[in-house]
Amino acid sequence: MSAILQSSNPDFCFRKMLEADLNEILAIEESVYSFPWTRTIFHDCLNVGYFCWVLQHQDKIVAYSIMSVAADESHLLTIVVAKDEQGKGYGKKLLDEMIRLASKNGAKAMYLEVRMSNKTAIQLYHQRGFNELGIRNNYYPAEQGREDALILALDLSF
Repeated sequence: MSAILQSSNPDFCFRKMLEADLNEILAIEESVYSFPWTRTIFHDCLNVGYFCWVLQHQDKIVAYSIMSVAADESHLLTIVVAKDEQGKGYGKKLLDEMIRLASKNGAKAMYLEVRMSNKTAIQLYHQRGFNELGIRNNYYPAEQGREDALILALDLSF
């Protein structure tokens, strides 16, 4: 099942991630992160039933996201835009769709962690109404040891 984005451009498609997408997703992951997720992590996310979605432009995956939804909470585990596609609004479109899916599936709140150094993502989350809950010390691997994560939450109970 695929869902077309609410857009005047029919070249965009928001759809479930497939096992067949993993080579393309891993190439994006490895180009964006110094410490990328492995094929096994993506495979496990697909197999446990997480919400694994891609944003496709024509025949190319330009962004992807993975989210868990349990009870009345959602946790946005990752949201990634291909390096050569950043700055085009794809992250915003994908985030909005994940928020919609979380709400549609009964989540009353969405949580996420983001690197303290990722100012662009933090700005986007704030624009979308996320609030800061705290900091997870030494959460992410980094070139010089570990990096703290900012914990954010969005109220979906409206």
